[in-house]
Amino acid sequence: MENESICYTPIGVVRSPFTTREAMPIQPSGAQGVSGSIELKEEFVEGLKDLDGFSHLYLLYHFHQSQGFSLTVTPFLDKTPRGLFATRAPKRPNPIGLSVVRLDRIEGSVIHILDVDVLDGTPLLDLKPYVPKFDAPKKDVRSGWVDNSAMRPEDTRADGRFR
Repeated sequence: MENESICYTPIGVVRSPFTTREAMPIQPSGAQGVSGSIELKEEFVEGLKDLDGFSHLYLLYHFHQSQGFSLTVTPFLDKTPRGLFATRAPKRPNPIGLSVVRLDRIEGSVIHILDVDVLDGTPLLDLKPYVPKFDAPKKDVRSGWVDNSAMRPEDTRADGRFR
């Protein structure tokens, strides 16, 4: 594998009521009903055509306040150290986040969303429609260690462990 650099340019910014990482929901399931928005750069507005027919969106974003990483972490939903790639911890070799949010409405360059679990001011790299026909596995789904976790993402909030 060659050592190469990859550069992305944000297409917009995510707006949310969360101004600090602590006490944020750790997943969209913990942010039910929380409203936010995406301020899309004007040059990308034409790409929103036909998006209003979808109920949910994938947001791909840059964890802009995350620096460094460890290959072993103790995730929010567990007390056992786990391999980084078996978690959704924000401190990663490439600090890219993923959330599924509900699309409320689109007004010009502003996309209004619900169930947002993203820090205010987060640079948005891309958005894609959620399509159950493509994205939802039909059978044989396992969730590894998360299946045995007694903690619930809807009730769990971020703390300072991933500063």
